[in-house]
Amino acid sequence: MKREIKVPELPEVETVRQGLAPFMEGQRIEKADIRRPNLRFDFPDNLTEHLQGRNVTALGRRSKYLLADLDDGQVLVMHLGMSGSFRVIEADETHRIAEEAFHLERGKNPKHDHVALSMSNGAVILYNDPRRFGFFDLIARPDLPEHPYFAKMGVEPVGNALSADHLAPLFATRKAPLKAVLLDQRVIAGLGNIYVCEALHRSGLDPRKPAKDLVTKSGKPSKNLQVLTEEIRTTIAEAIKAGGSTLKDHTKADGTLGYFQHSFKSYDREGQPCKKPSCKGQIERITQSGRSTFFCPSCQT
Repeated sequence: MKREIKVPELPEVETVRQGLAPFMEGQRIEKADIRRPNLRFDFPDNLTEHLQGRNVTALGRRSKYLLADLDDGQVLVMHLGMSGSFRVIEADETHRIAEEAFHLERGKNPKHDHVALSMSNGAVILYNDPRRFGFFDLIARPDLPEHPYFAKMGVEPVGNALSADHLAPLFATRKAPLKAVLLDQRVIAGLGNIYVCEALHRSGLDPRKPAKDLVTKSGKPSKNLQVLTEEIRTTIAEAIKAGGSTLKDHTKADGTLGYFQHSFKSYDREGQPCKKPSCKGQIERITQSGRSTFFCPSCQT
């Protein structure tokens, strides 16, 4: 089987945010060292000069984007791409945040340290990206919702915005397979292949089922859609708590949050027995829109 490239999904990016926040929030960027002209895209003009001397008032996340609010109303938007990772050096100790933490190996070669931010608390935040598919951008906070990166994004799979009532009109006319609709970032922002497979398995739903089948003729969410919504929220919440699947978080030198992949029920388990206690089936792999889908045909109907 051809191994797919696993990229960070929402729980992994949230884990990175939680790891970086103590070193960035409330701190001033004393020096910004941008070591090449571009990553996936060119760096914004005069980014070094703009960042130096700015205070980071908050570090947030939207979907798979990290958002560092600056005290002049601009937001430093950061995306990890396929191979991007951060590490924080404070005093003589390295706190690895998505460097050695990824399930698939990340770059450690210093020649791929493309951005270095020296903070007022003495920490140095390094961004390493061997493939250079990540990027940094600078956007005014008021312009963020309508910016092309974010304008068409759906709701987050955390918080109260995600509900069966919200999803019902988005599913009602969709004949596409359930798996494909859940991966549509215009429906739910930040859901990726791993967590869609897991949520569908937990929900007992066939990934090939048309999305519209989860909505009643009157346009109301079916019981299946209500269950799926809850399982999406639960799966994402558990993954964040566990530190994600493709990385683990080293915010402290003496511990980690662990791997969510230890809890996988379906993803990457082709040929293995289904873990549902009452099910005698085994996990199969199919390809949908060029992506691997793992599911149990016995209990996902």
